[in-house]
Amino acid sequence: MPGFSLLCCTQESKQMPGGWFKASMRLFRLAHRLANATLWSFPHNPLFFRTLSVSPTVFLPQPFSLFPLLYSKYCTSFTHNSSFKSCRCSLCLVLFPDFFSVSSAFCHTIQSPITMTLSDVLGVLEQLAPLSLAEPWDNVGLLVEPSRPHPIQTILLTNDLTMAVMEEAVDMSCDLIISYHPPLFRPFKRLVQKDWKQQLAIRALEAGIAVYSPHTSLDSVKGGINDWLIGGVGSGSVSVLHQAVSSAPVCHKLEFTVRNHEELNTVLAELKEREAGRTFKFNAARPDSDMYSVSMSCIDSELTGVVQILSKHLLACQSLNILPASKPPLPGCGQGRRSILDEPISVAAAVDRVKAHLGLSHVRLALGTQQTLESTVSTVAVCAGSGSSVLQGVKADLCITGEMSHHEVLDTVAAGTSVILCDHSNSERGFLSVLRERLAVHLPESVSIRLSQKDRDPLEVV
Repeated sequence: MPGFSLLCCTQESKQMPGGWFKASMRLFRLAHRLANATLWSFPHNPLFFRTLSVSPTVFLPQPFSLFPLLYSKYCTSFTHNSSFKSCRCSLCLVLFPDFFSVSSAFCHTIQSPITMTLSDVLGVLEQLAPLSLAEPWDNVGLLVEPSRPHPIQTILLTNDLTMAVMEEAVDMSCDLIISYHPPLFRPFKRLVQKDWKQQLAIRALEAGIAVYSPHTSLDSVKGGINDWLIGGVGSGSVSVLHQAVSSAPVCHKLEFTVRNHEELNTVLAELKEREAGRTFKFNAARPDSDMYSVSMSCIDSELTGVVQILSKHLLACQSLNILPASKPPLPGCGQGRRSILDEPISVAAAVDRVKAHLGLSHVRLALGTQQTLESTVSTVAVCAGSGSSVLQGVKADLCITGEMSHHEVLDTVAAGTSVILCDHSNSERGFLSVLRERLAVHLPESVSIRLSQKDRDPLEVV
């Protein structure tokens, strides 16, 4: 429980009665400590005792089952007077639920306020959708940062930051707007009231509201928007259409030969002096030769320096082989998804599932060549937003996206693939509820996370 500290019951040293009652008291006190110090999260019912693998009757010998006050003297949480009986002990609540008057809270806590700074929240957002996954052309991350730092208490989630959403944020004293689409995309040479996006930036700064956009990083991340979108059609074997790769620096592998052990030491010393190269492996080129074969790796920024060092050694330069470098893929991350459904469905059923998943009354459908509403759909490809470039050439029975141009739809259906268009932001907006839940897991309860009531797709069916 973030921001809370548990007040546990403690036991004072008390003189115990003898015999079987003494043994019962020892067991009671042991369970009392467990109940209040470590197992406080269990509900007030006999399941607690199943966790301890004992029966409640162990703690309560039959002759004393009607006299809980005899036990209460060993519970320091118990208070009693002529008009009031109460106990904060979780074990007593189980043993004597009808006897004690207790508060509704299972454990009594004291709230310790947690202050979340903008930097703290940005760290959570980076964890949920690393910005390194965004497309190179995108403008993601923190777009507006107020000059005066202040705690983040209210966050507003929106698909598009419009003037109506901005006024909504100002009215609720919002501290941070997370806008899926970046409201600021092209560079500004001035901030004036002439352009509505510049007005947004000015209004945010005046109100002290930070603005953040995850956009294509949220599309790409495993479990992000595209996984959510394709999950609405049904379960299946999901793969990524355009694989994301690691953002780590490119690492090259170099192989070369040196004449002897002396030259090997010289080359290694020169590389070490320049701090070039990360790993080295070397072995004798031939059993009957003094030459050594060397294999090493270096990152992209070090490659030129390494080659310059090796060029001073004739054999090393002549034998140098630079192997092509590639970044490792990031499993489950990338743009677009394709699913082989566990249970094939009809085109009509797919339409119904998409509408239900997105909360829409209407979508647009283009049937593939020689396809009908009853045609079988076994494979589905999706890309939230404008997905024509991602879905181009993909082999699937059905493609789902927000928008395509007229000619892109014609090309797709000519290949025998049906198309469902939901309008751009309608294919994305529903994920904000999922994002809200994930943020709530990582942020304290003191931070209010709200969904915009003013955000909507600009197009309507009339």
